[in-house]
Parts: sequence; structure tokens; C-alpha cells
Amino acid sequence: MSVGRLVLPVVLSATFVQLLNVTVAQVAAPAIQAGLGAGPGAVQLVLAGYTLTYACLLIPAARLGDRYGYRRLFVAGTVVFTGGSVAGACAPDAASLIAARLVQGAGSGLVAPQVLSIIQAATPATRRPRALGLYGATMAVASLAGPLIGGLVLSADLFGLGWRPVMLLTVPVALASLAGATALPRTRGAAGLRVDRLGALLVTVGAGALVLPLALGREAGWPWWTWAGFAVAVAALGHFVRSLPHRPDPLIHPAVLSDRSARRGTLLVFVFNTGVPSFTYLLFLHLQSAVGYSALAAALTSAPFAASAVVGSRAAPALTRRHGPTVLTVASLVLAGMCLALAPLIGSAAGRQAALPVLAIGGAAFGAFTASVFTLVLAEVHGPAAGSVSGLLPTAQQLGGSIGVTAAGLAYYAPAADADTAFRHAMLYQVAAFTITALISLRLRDRPGTEPVHGHSSHNGRARM
Repeated sequence: MSVGRLVLPVVLSATFVQLLNVTVAQVAAPAIQAGLGAGPGAVQLVLAGYTLTYACLLIPAARLGDRYGYRRLFVAGTVVFTGGSVAGACAPDAASLIAARLVQGAGSGLVAPQVLSIIQAATPATRRPRALGLYGATMAVASLAGPLIGGLVLSADLFGLGWRPVMLLTVPVALASLAGATALPRTRGAAGLRVDRLGALLVTVGAGALVLPLALGREAGWPWWTWAGFAVAVAALGHFVRSLPHRPDPLIHPAVLSDRSARRGTLLVFVFNTGVPSFTYLLFLHLQSAVGYSALAAALTSAPFAASAVVGSRAAPALTRRHGPTVLTVASLVLAGMCLALAPLIGSAAGRQAALPVLAIGGAAFGAFTASVFTLVLAEVHGPAAGSVSGLLPTAQQLGGSIGVTAAGLAYYAPAADADTAFRHAMLYQVAAFTITALISLRLRDRPGTEPVHGHSSHNGRARM
């Protein structure tokens, strides 16, 4: 099938707003906290709630796209996302904003699998690597543009509305994607395909019951309901795993449980993402709340990290071909070193200047890791587990981000003598996350004769993200 001229711009614009929505909210977090009089836990839920529903819907949404058609799900998800964005801008209190962010995340979760499936379906095999390369570049540009655009909008204080216009930044692009959806190919759904509703419910309940008490427990004094939430999370997620072999059409193929490479690769992606995006969240939070930077100044300080991430992602294919999984180990250790170096630097003006090249080095490592980890993991997974892992890795990525933001917040807001000490505590959390990632990556090994994976189809119609 030939690619229409508008197909890639339409689906890539949807990808752009999904990631922009993460980074602009991070830079706006202190303004949201001040504007709504919200506590730290509520602000963490504003950030983590988006990635939580995003993660929980990724695999079910892929099945729904196979069942009802990719274009139909793309349109539905974009409508939900746009509605959540408008509701977020109008939110009168923190609870309403959290609810709107959950809706936004649900919309993104519905759209994301369809983007990759449409690229797979609408792009000839010879042009697919270029299309996936543009997909990766779009993710990098969104990560770079989000803090800068958000900082500019916050600094401008449009119409005296404070942080609210930040929530509307994605709306024009989302509406353009919606208008262009008529150019997307029509795909027929598979009428006989069943969606594992029980599995989707168990994952959603389990993840929500874990993230909610993590975000609010410290501020509330760890009352009984936080521990009840942890118990519900263990029960729901445990039942999901135990019942996989016994349910028809499970969300994840049971072979994932017995495949060491699949388990290790999923854990690797999850642990790495407990350190990202929590790192940028902590950096923006500290620079604005403790150091007194404006949102724009904080965004400019972080710019070397985002800009170098683009460079690192471009270099990743060549590095992966030459060094294999060693790239992941070295990148993780570089990120751990960056966090160790930043802890004492951020406390003074001269130190913050010296931190810029440190951030640039860390950003290059981040870009190299994220651009190569899916390829390396998928190259090690074979047999029936391979299809499920291609959809499971993005889910682990988003869930890791949700849990990481809440865990990093716990470290930052733990009792400390001053703000600089609090930042050091948070950076020690980051060091632990990246060091554990490095240790897990040591277990990845190249298999003789295995070629790098540049695209991967699955029973969900998913491609490598």
C-alpha cells in the first residue's frame, strides 16, 4: 500500500502531542501547585496520572485497533485526548485536574498503538525504516520542545491565566490530527478477535492501587487506606500473572513468563524508566521551587540534556552494531554519574553553570539508551513471547515513568536539613535506579547470528516503539 502524503504528518503529529504533554506538565508543575494550592502528592498525580492510564491502555488498545480498525481508534483516542486537555485547562481544583490528566492519558493510550500499526500497514517495507526513524525523531523533538515552549508560555502569563494555557498547547495540533484523519487508510477489523477485558481491568486496578498511595501516602501520614491500596495492587497484579495461562486470548502471551530474555528485557525497560522522566521532573521542581528560577530559565538549563539526547539517539544504531548491549550498561552508568555530579553543583550559581556540560553528557547517554534498548531486547526474544514483548515494552516504559515520578517525589520531600540536601536525596534515588539498570543490562547477551531488529510486528499489529 502506498503512503499518502498526509499519513505520516497526521500520525506523527499525534505522537508529538502525546510526549509534549508530558514535558510541558513537568515544567508547569510548580505553577500548578501554587495556582491550585495543591500538595506535592497531588502534583505528582497530575504528572503520574497521565502516564498511568497511558500505560494501562497500550496493550488493550492495540487489540481494540485490530478488532475495530486502526483509524477508528485513532480518531476516538484523539477526541478523548482533546477533551481531557480542555478539561484540564478549565480545572477548578487539583482533583479535577488529576481527573482530566487521567482522561488525557487514556486518549494517548488509545492512539499510540494505532500510530505504529498505521505506519506498518501504510508504509512499504523499503520505506518503513525511514518512517520509523521519523517517528523516533518526533519523540526527540517533542522532548526538547516541551520544556522550552512550556517555559515561554508560563513566562508570558497569557491573559493572566498562569499555567492554564500550557494545558491547551496540544489542542491545536490534536485538532489538526483529527482533521487529517480522513487521509488515514481504512483497515478492516478482525471480527472474531476477542479483547481480554478481565486482564485489562486487573492491570488498571493493580497499577492504580500502587501509584495512588505512593503519591499521596507521605503527605497523608500513611493511613490505613494506603496499605490497603498496596494489598489490592499485589492481589490484582498477582492474579493477572497467575491467570494468564488459563484465560482465552490473554493480553500477554503466557510464554513471556517462562522466557528469561523477555522477563529481563521488560524489567530493564521498567527500571530505567523509574529514573526517567523523574529526573527531569526533579530538576524542574528544584530549580523553580528552591533556586527561584522562572519556568523558562529552568527549561533553558535543562536544554543541553534534551538537545544531546537527539545526538545520542542518532549515534545509537552505529554504537549498537559495534558494541551490542554494552551500550546500555555504559549509558546507564553515565547517567548515574551525571546524577552524582549534579547533586553538589545545583546548589550554587557557579555550579549550575558547570552543570550544563554534565547535563549534555547525560543527555547523550539517555538518547543512546532509549534509541537502542528496544532493538536489543527484541533481538533476544524469540518464539511466541516475541509478539507480546513488542507491546509489553512500551507499557513497562510508561508504568516505570508513573511509579518513578512518585518514588522520586518521596525521596525529594523526605525530611532534610535544607533544599540542597533534599535534592541530593533525590539524586541518590536516581543513581540507584540507573545503577540497577546497568546491573540488569549486564545479563543481556548477543546471540550468534542475531541481526538487529529494525521493526517488529506482533499479533497486536504493534511495531517497535
